[in-house]
Amino acid sequence: MTEPLISAQNLAKHFDVGGGGIFRGGRPSKLRAVDDVALSIMPGETLGLVGESGCGKSTLGRLLIRLLDPTAGSIRFQGQEITGLGRAAMREFRRSMQIIFQDPYGALNPRMAVEDIIAEPLVIHGTKSSVERRQQVTAMLDRVGLPRRALDRFPHEFSGGQRQRIGIARALVLQPRFVVCDEAVSALDVSVQAQIVNLLQDLQRDMGLTYLFIAHDLSVVRHISDRVAVMYLGKIVEVAEKRVIYNDPQHPYTRALIAAVPAPHPSRRSRGKRENIAGDIPSALNPPSGCRFHTRCPHVMPICKEVAPPLTETQAGHQVACHLMTQA
Repeated sequence: MTEPLISAQNLAKHFDVGGGGIFRGGRPSKLRAVDDVALSIMPGETLGLVGESGCGKSTLGRLLIRLLDPTAGSIRFQGQEITGLGRAAMREFRRSMQIIFQDPYGALNPRMAVEDIIAEPLVIHGTKSSVERRQQVTAMLDRVGLPRRALDRFPHEFSGGQRQRIGIARALVLQPRFVVCDEAVSALDVSVQAQIVNLLQDLQRDMGLTYLFIAHDLSVVRHISDRVAVMYLGKIVEVAEKRVIYNDPQHPYTRALIAAVPAPHPSRRSRGKRENIAGDIPSALNPPSGCRFHTRCPHVMPICKEVAPPLTETQAGHQVACHLMTQA
């Protein structure tokens, strides 16, 4: 079997929040954004990552490409351990790991022309010839479907979809192997979303890219992903091939997410029992003991409140973190 392009084991990121003080007994609080996550992504694969806002999806994506330093755990890229590498040692990996940000307006410097925005990674990584940089930028602009006359224009002169194409060109100009798409289409109109998703798929095919595709829209995730990972309050609760996730979800939280996807036609609505979950996602400052979903789960058992369920393979390629699987 092919080795994963990127993998993580026991990955965690805890942020210090506040400075303690008399109301906290002098002890700062910890926000557990990502806690004990294990996942792997194969070369050429798109792994969709879904979950509610605040569950740690974007933090996990930034950890994998070392935009954030992990609190604990291990990250391996192309078989090499990169977790503890410093800035200089990470430099050689930066060409192979890039990110497309959510906000096409805030992600681009309004004072830089498009050519300079896309060429900036080339400058940072030592492409000294201005002629060579311009050739690479022009070729990338063509690939993302923007005219060459855009080179001398500024971000405010473009629509949201066009700005996102500029962001994609900037991320891919170094020809990376792994790209984190962090809510890359969520800020766009629906028709433009479809165009950008199709563009990402075409670029993946042509350039041999591997994606971590972070999104809220499960319909978009279903379209673009090969496998889907479901995240809840800093933990992965289910991972499977997309057909399995959408047709036979096993974790109660995943079933609730799938049931909430609007049906394109009333006749296609699920006739099965819909999972009802109550309340809001708890705070990552004080996550529940045991299974973090137990405060909202309609199937909660006493063990759920005490013991955190491990991510266990229930069948080939399908992993679930739920005590229901072991009690069945």
